[in-house]
Amino acid sequence: MAPASYNCIFNTICVMDASTRLGTKLVKRLLKRGYTVHAAIQNHGESSSLKRIECEEKKLKIFESDPFDYHSILDALKGCSGLFYSFEPPADYPTYDEEMGEVEVRAAHNVLEACAQTDTIEKVVFTSSATTIIWGHDKDSAPSIDERHWTDINFCRKFKLWHAMSKTLAEKTAWALAMDRGINMVTINSGLLMGPELTITNPYLKGAAEMYEDGVFVTVDLDFLVDAHICVYEDIASYGRYLCFNHIINQKQDALNLVQMLSPLPSPPQSLEEDTAIIQQRISNKKLNKLMVDFRGCQPQMMDQNANQDICLS
Repeated sequence: MAPASYNCIFNTICVMDASTRLGTKLVKRLLKRGYTVHAAIQNHGESSSLKRIECEEKKLKIFESDPFDYHSILDALKGCSGLFYSFEPPADYPTYDEEMGEVEVRAAHNVLEACAQTDTIEKVVFTSSATTIIWGHDKDSAPSIDERHWTDINFCRKFKLWHAMSKTLAEKTAWALAMDRGINMVTINSGLLMGPELTITNPYLKGAAEMYEDGVFVTVDLDFLVDAHICVYEDIASYGRYLCFNHIINQKQDALNLVQMLSPLPSPPQSLEEDTAIIQQRISNKKLNKLMVDFRGCQPQMMDQNANQDICLS
């Protein structure tokens, strides 16, 4: 039985963009938990798997919803008590550059404004990034970093960290609107999402060497990320921002494994294989860890499926 702090009333949830890896997995997990789900997909998204589920699952309804089309957002949100929102660049603008900040800010503004106009919305879970937290902090003034920190926008512009800049501007826009309109919102600030789809062109990886050297290069598995989203939605005590990761890359072997996955080498340099130095971790997700203890404790099936994962929750 779930703790009393959890809102276990099954209701209708909107997932936007539901065609992404995270969105699709959230839809499936929410359906298993008894929710009715509005799966909002962008026009460029692949939705074949969701459409197959829709044919079999009466509690799933698919919406073509564009974050730049205010009315389509309202249609997807109609009758929903909660929203899981994440942003993916549109097909005609696939890369992060200096202009992407404006694009992502406009999408966040539209979605939060639509939530404010939807009387039934009780909570919004906004998927952000750890890159909105880690950049521009001096080690002496910030020896440890968590969700209370914000990335320095000017630092991002100087070093052309467009992904971090865009995510930071969008999240700050969302928070400003949420506070102004009285929207109950929490954010999940996710580390680099691991999986077979990860490529060296992923914009999160800009500055990867510096993240590694600073002890803030964090990653997350899809199952753990989905658990975190549902946890902060269902726990009525959740608030603010939550750094979300379950592994940190802070030793040469981990870095080498990532390089091999992204760009396979015929054989690793021997010097790297012999280097066992560990870089001090400077980033903490204690806030999320504390919240998820009870959430995962009341779900033995989820604990079993993650038992063999390398969890780093310090």
